[in-house]
Amino acid sequence: MHDDPQKREITNRRHFSFRLNFFFFIVFGLFSVLIIQLAILQFVDGPKLSAQGSKKSTRSVKIAPIRGNIYDSSGTPIAYSTSTQSLYFTISPDFKKDDSEAIAEKLADVFNRLGDEDPKKAMTVDDIVRQMDLDFRINTISTPRRIKSGLTKKEIAYFMEHRTEFKGIDIVEESVRNYSNDTVAVQLVGYLKKFKGVRESLDFYKEKGEEDNAQLQYLDEEDVGFDGLEYMYQDILRGKNGLKTYPVNNAERIIGPVQITNPQKGDDLYLTINRNVQLTTETAIMDQIHKISTSTNKSERAEYAKTGYAVAMEVDTGKIIAMASMPDYNPNIFAGGRISSEDYANFESALNNGTIKEVFAKYATDKERNQHPSSLVPPGSTMKPLSILIGLKEKLFTTSSTYNDTGAFFFGAEGHQVRIGNASNHAYGLLDPASAIAHSSNPFMAAMVGNQMYKKYNGKKGVDVWDSYMKEFGLGVLTGSGLRGESKGTIDYYHEAETASAQSALVRAAFGQQARYTPLQLVQYTAMLANHGKRMKPQFVNEIKDTDGNVVQTFKPEVLNTVEFPDNYWAEIENGMSRVNVQGFEGVTYTYERKTGTAQSDVAGRRADNAVFIAYAPRENPKLAVAVVIPDGEFGGWGAAPIARKIFDAYDYEFGLNGTPGKLKDQANNTANTGTTDTTNQP
Repeated sequence: MHDDPQKREITNRRHFSFRLNFFFFIVFGLFSVLIIQLAILQFVDGPKLSAQGSKKSTRSVKIAPIRGNIYDSSGTPIAYSTSTQSLYFTISPDFKKDDSEAIAEKLADVFNRLGDEDPKKAMTVDDIVRQMDLDFRINTISTPRRIKSGLTKKEIAYFMEHRTEFKGIDIVEESVRNYSNDTVAVQLVGYLKKFKGVRESLDFYKEKGEEDNAQLQYLDEEDVGFDGLEYMYQDILRGKNGLKTYPVNNAERIIGPVQITNPQKGDDLYLTINRNVQLTTETAIMDQIHKISTSTNKSERAEYAKTGYAVAMEVDTGKIIAMASMPDYNPNIFAGGRISSEDYANFESALNNGTIKEVFAKYATDKERNQHPSSLVPPGSTMKPLSILIGLKEKLFTTSSTYNDTGAFFFGAEGHQVRIGNASNHAYGLLDPASAIAHSSNPFMAAMVGNQMYKKYNGKKGVDVWDSYMKEFGLGVLTGSGLRGESKGTIDYYHEAETASAQSALVRAAFGQQARYTPLQLVQYTAMLANHGKRMKPQFVNEIKDTDGNVVQTFKPEVLNTVEFPDNYWAEIENGMSRVNVQGFEGVTYTYERKTGTAQSDVAGRRADNAVFIAYAPRENPKLAVAVVIPDGEFGGWGAAPIARKIFDAYDYEFGLNGTPGKLKDQANNTANTGTTDTTNQP
């Protein structure tokens, strides 16, 4: 049976109508989606895309901040920053390496015509091409290369006027670090290096490389603190970046005004270091080294002496007034954050701070260097006041106990006994604890302190007790200075106990062997003797000021730990220290306590004698503690003590050990003699 044609036609029309409607529905849906996407693109993503487009047509150059200054305690600049204009070259996307020499020739021509350099030091075409770093040995492709610093006004004007002729060239204002040519405490102040050279070697700078804040982001060519206070106070000294932004076209040419956000200068440090005391200390060390290394006096002669170290600390505040590691160097050799290989070879031995870490003198070969001690030497007889305190505290003897010093003490197994004697084989006879310090008796310390402690604790426990006393007095632990690379010193008495015996360790430690300490540790220990048991944190900064001179941070004395001893114990060691024979203090107008040391070091088959000296002044209400170390300096009383005398005198002149600074007395005398009034600095 065939279908009705009319019905079939009606059915086909219905199907066509349905398909047509479905098609229009689909088209309408797609159109609606398109409309919605266009709306999103315009109203939601539009601003973002517009900003990205704008970004593609602008170039931004970060301007490194101007570093804060470092002043001594009187406000004299030690390290300071000056602004300079530098020319940078950036490799553009369409740059051709073959064009580099032509660009360099044009730049060299401008430098030669308009610069103010010595013609012998003027940049050559090869110098400029090398600074472009076209092989990316130093920089990535996007990093601007510094071609020249210290542009003259004529050079700046020319480049600004002919900017379109020098594609990729930009002039940036930046700061240059300058250091006092007097070389004031240079190892303490430290020096700078390029950020790109240290960001992977120091954890501190690894974190800086991940900073998101544009003002805090470090620049590859930025100079950053690498050592000393420059490193320790990097965040405070640095400041914040500036920003130079300008629009460019496809040819990388500037097509609009430049917008500049000025960099923020870092805060300034005002140190506890006094320039005059510091320079006196540095000169005194070098003069003394020359004197003892050439002296014809057998007691004074120290032919191998080449280096010296001294630290002066205020007893009740912990302020470091002077810190000298000599010889030193001129930190301006690091200008621009780099040092030549020749300068590095010449000054490598002087770069590190020998008052806080191990430093060797400069020698031609490692073999020769190993025949001499470093800046870390045993305390020698300067340990004896503490040995007496420990002996009294441990009830090994009393202040009235006596010992007959026959010139030698023997310990060890029968037939294998070890002799401990005095210098020059002296025998001092009957000694009480104070007299043992005054005469520097090794047998007294060995027999009455070291050996008695060994007997009391029946072996190695005595070494632990000794070690605990050392650490309470800051020996064998960090001083709390915060300086990068500070050494804890080296402890040998545990090794001696393992390889020899606990008896040997304690006997030798009692007269200042079996450990090596830094001069900063020794002065902290000396200050504890002076203030009767307060271990003060070393302070290097009095205050921090912003660029407007407002004080933003001050520092207060900080006691790290205290030890308690009866007053008569302190009086006993002071009695002994006041009677120690010493050179160089003739005619002083202040009282002082002191202890000399001749510390022995075994180096490459020979025994070196090192001059060590500690002292504080005045005797009543002490103000200043001093420690001096001269490796290979022989006797402490001859080799080191005269340096300390000059430090005390300089401090007395600047601050006054007995109340009135000597310089004020001089001013008063000058006024009285001339009959006039000094109105300098008066309003």
